[in-house]
Amino acid sequence: MNARTLKIVLAVSVALNLFAVVAGASLWVGLSREQGRIEAQHRPPRTRSTLMLIDQLDPAVRDRVRDALRASAMAARPDFEEARLKRREAVQMVRAGTFDAARTRGLLEESRAAELRGRARLEADAVTLLTTLEPDDRQALSEILTRRGRGAGRDRGPRPAGG
Repeated sequence: MNARTLKIVLAVSVALNLFAVVAGASLWVGLSREQGRIEAQHRPPRTRSTLMLIDQLDPAVRDRVRDALRASAMAARPDFEEARLKRREAVQMVRAGTFDAARTRGLLEESRAAELRGRARLEADAVTLLTTLEPDDRQALSEILTRRGRGAGRDRGPRPAGG
């Protein structure tokens, strides 16, 4: 082999090695991102229930917080019941022989609006309650503002085919 052929072979070898390194790095980054996304989906709804969070508060504050959260939940309950009712009506309409797409869309929109009203009420009441607490108690209860509750993982949009 002459010098020119060796230079060409060396250049091709370097190019292939660079390609392999870049492909391997891309694969590694992609897999680590995907693994993080999967772990986030399988994370438990909360590390502790609301009652466990309240139980760690000072006894003098505990009853007031429990009563305030219970009152907030009771006030928001009609909104969540309306949301469930509208969604059930939409499902029944889809299953019935007299399917009306416009009415079904309307029911689903009403369901979402009612659920958002209930959530907004709970969140506003929680923030109002948190403003009355000491920093340590506020930090202990901060987890109640996470959106990961019983419905975590639902309504995440379209799923890939076959999944």
